[in-house]
Parts: sequence; structure tokens; C-alpha cells
Amino acid sequence: MTDISVHVVVTGLVQGVGFRPFIYRIATRFQLTGWVINTNENVKIQLNGSKQNIESFLLALREESPVAAVLDTLSIIDIETTTAVNFSIQGSHDISAEITEISPDIAVCDECLEDIHETGKRMDYSFVNCTNCGPRFTILQDLPYDRPRTTMKSFEMCPECRSEYENVSDRRFHAQPIACNHCGPKYELYIGQNHISQDIADVIHELSFQIDNGGIVLMKGLGGMHLACDAFNEISITKLRELKNREGKPFAVMFRDLHTLKHYAEVSPEEEQALTSWRRPIVLLEKKKDSAQKPLAAGLNACLSLLGVMLPYMPLHYQLFQSLKTPAMVLTSGNFSKEPILVDNDKAKAQFSQKVDAIVLHNREIHNRTDDSVVRVMGGKERVFRRSRSFAPAPVRTALNTEGIIAFGAELSNCFCVGKGKKAFMSQHIGDLQDLETALFYEETITLFKQLFRVKTSMVSVDMHPSYISTQCGIQMRDLPITLVQHHHAHIASCMAEHKLDETVIGVAFDGTGYGTDGNSWGSEFFICDLLDFQRISHFDYIPLPGG
Repeated sequence: MTDISVHVVVTGLVQGVGFRPFIYRIATRFQLTGWVINTNENVKIQLNGSKQNIESFLLALREESPVAAVLDTLSIIDIETTTAVNFSIQGSHDISAEITEISPDIAVCDECLEDIHETGKRMDYSFVNCTNCGPRFTILQDLPYDRPRTTMKSFEMCPECRSEYENVSDRRFHAQPIACNHCGPKYELYIGQNHISQDIADVIHELSFQIDNGGIVLMKGLGGMHLACDAFNEISITKLRELKNREGKPFAVMFRDLHTLKHYAEVSPEEEQALTSWRRPIVLLEKKKDSAQKPLAAGLNACLSLLGVMLPYMPLHYQLFQSLKTPAMVLTSGNFSKEPILVDNDKAKAQFSQKVDAIVLHNREIHNRTDDSVVRVMGGKERVFRRSRSFAPAPVRTALNTEGIIAFGAELSNCFCVGKGKKAFMSQHIGDLQDLETALFYEETITLFKQLFRVKTSMVSVDMHPSYISTQCGIQMRDLPITLVQHHHAHIASCMAEHKLDETVIGVAFDGTGYGTDGNSWGSEFFICDLLDFQRISHFDYIPLPGG
């Protein structure tokens, strides 16, 4: 049978998700020769072999891709027949101002959890990962996604990890965060300002002891610090509210497993899928009205009918629940009210050593902080309420040319967006910009996104409220065209963009306040609008507000 050669180019979320090892495996399965290479804008593949085997390869490429991969486009070009001895994975190249997508962080996989329990260099190792799971965006400093461009570059691989990293048939081939007990990051336990231990057994014992006995602990996670306490202990939760200066806002709860969670919340098949997905977000669920189990603390969510719940997603979470007596713990961002989630070890010790019962830190730098994401299933579809860990920085695909646009967002619950081609790359949740630390985090992340996504700014979009910090930040770029956007028109236009609508629509926005064209605060709007302009047809009556 005559051999042929083809050149394949794949775009989408194809970096940091085990895509090249996957390509290698299916190429060798179908006895094809050639190569695969990462660039900063795509993955390129050259295949040599029979037409039938190449067709089988392309079918497997579409149907068997890694769970976190997203294939956006797939182009196949016949080329002059070439020869190669085998199939190889070549080094990455940064070839242009274009970019491929960046993998969000991925919850630890079952195979890696098994490694923790097996005798060897990863037994009880809390940073176990492979090409199918582990940190991605939170450790990334630049593209292409390779170890020297991540915060893992300071950890020199031991010979055994290096061997796995270079073995194309190994599950950890080119797993950039690869590490083990001999060469990787480690947790450290502090009581007050005193360093107690680096032994993971001591770390787990102290964390579980404190949580089970009414204490509050601070733990460094994937994208920042978390505060944790027993979800059944009313006194601990009251202390946690006082510590965070958080009067009534609900706390999220992490349950030991899905079976335990189902005793406390109603879980539909779609909600179960969201809970157990590789993203592992916080999912808003209806609380069970009549449960035979010990009730959760009433102070968790101010008697609301919804409960924010999640399942473990880091190795440390699983290790901790093996030791904990309580089957559920509050897990909330390690910060004070209105400040961004904390990522710096020294600041964590300075701010919390006298306020919590134990602090557990690790020595891997978090380059991109992320809170836990929040979703709710409505109408059978997952709706994202807070887009952060495991969602950011994956793009929203639109039908519009967004190239070079930076949209600076609102002032409260801020996130911003940068445009590249027909993709809108939304930032992780930033927070309320009225706090200095959050405003600095906002500016740093805008700079990072412009670098990562090779954005050459052509237009600036800001909220029309003249006093918003985000607006003031955007209008400083005076040498660029600036578009002022009415807050509620932006909400409606974003729904249109999500559903690829470009026509006149009736838009209804029931939202918090937004600066109106008449100088009043708007909030309940009925528009006839398109993507460019709007006509305000009706609204709720104005009411006086304290302070004007």
C-alpha cells in the first residue's frame, strides 16, 4: 500500500493538557511516522503512513482527546511524501505574535491519587501530578507552556523524574510541574511565627486536629490561601466571620466525597457532572430540607436555601479528609473582606500568624492568583457565576473580531477582557477595585494578559461611570480610541455575543446600579438594542438613595 504524507495544524486548548503525548500514542498505535511540535499559536503535526491509518489517526484525534483539551480548528494539508524512521515529539517554538490557548488548572486525577498510596518516591506526596492533571495557569509566566516559563523552574528534577519526563510512553512525559518527594515543592507547618515541621504527616495531623477541635487554619492552595474550619461548628464559623470581617455572605463547604454531600443537598445529574468534572468548581445546590444527618452550622449561609459546595481537587484535600473526623469543612479565600486572595508566604505569616491556630504554606510560587469558581445549573445548563480557577483563562468564542480590544470592566466584582481574533479572553475574578491591593492585582493582571496573549491594544472599552477605578485606569490610555459603555447595555451585549447574535433585540437587565445617560443610577432596564446602541424603553421608578 502506498504511503502518503499530511500536515495537520490544531488550534484550541492544546497546551498543558497532555496533547503531544496523546498525539504520540495514537500515531504509534497506527504505525505512523513524523513529528508533533508546540508553537505559541498551535500544535503542528506531520504524518507519514497509509491513507487508512492516517484517517484512523484523525478519527482518534477528534474522539479521544484529553479531557481538558478543546479542539477549535483542525486543518489537514496533503504534502509531498516524506520518510521518517519513527514518530517524535519536538521542542516548542515561539514563532509569532499569535497564541494558542492556555490550560486552566486541572483537578488531581485518579491515577495520581493512587500514586500517593503506593510505595515509592510519590508516597504521601502532596504535589503529585501528570500530563492529565495539576497546576497550569497558576504557575505560568509566559508561553509556550514549558517548565522554564513556569514557577516550577526553580525545582531541579531528580534523575527519576527526568527519566519520566523524557519518556514518551510515560504518563508524565512533558508534564511541566512533574515532581516527587526528592525534588519537588514541600509544605511547611507554622504555629504562630514558629516553623514546626516539613513532614507531611505532621502537617496533616496538625491541620486535622485543629479543624476537628474548633480551630481555624490557613492553607496555601493552587491559586492562593484558604481559611478552613469545621462546617458543623457554629463557634468556629462565628470566629471565622469576625476574622474575615464578613458579616453575612455565605461560606462554601468542601465535602469529603459525593456520597456524603448528597446527605445535605439535592443533586441532579447535571449538578453531579459539574461537581465531579476536572474543573471542580463550587456548585450552588438546594439544601435538603429533611436530612437525618447531623445538621451543618446555621451560620454558614444565613438561612438561605442554596448551599455552595465542592469536592476535593488537590492531593492535600484528599490527604486531609483521610485524617479528619468531620466530613465537611468550610473552605474560603484566605484574605480579609474586599482584599484579593493572598498568595505571598511572608504576608500570610505576617497577617494571620496571631489570628489562626495553624498555617500551612508551600514553597512553589503562585504567579497567577485564582479564587474558586462558582457555578449553578439552571435550565439543565451550567451557568458560571464566578469565573476563576479551572475556567480562566480559557476564552469565550464569539462571531466578532475582538482583536486588540481591552475591556476594563466594572468596579465591583471586576474581571476584565482582552480580545484576540474572534476570542474574548476573560480574566479570573479580580474583586472590588476600591481596595488598594485589589486595584494593584487588577493592573498587574492586565499587564500579564497583554503579555501572554500578545495583545497589541487597538481600542479601549470602559464603563461610562466617570468615577469607577476601572474607567479611570482605561482612560489613561489617551493615545487609543476609547469607547464608553453603559453598564446594562454591556450585560445585554455580552449575552448577545455569547450566543453569536448580531441583530436588534429586546434586552432586559435586572442588575445592580449602573451609571445612566441621564446621570441617574439605573438598575432595572428594558432596552431595544443591538451591539452598537440602545433605546431605553422602560424602567422601574427612581427612588432616592442615602448619600445622593
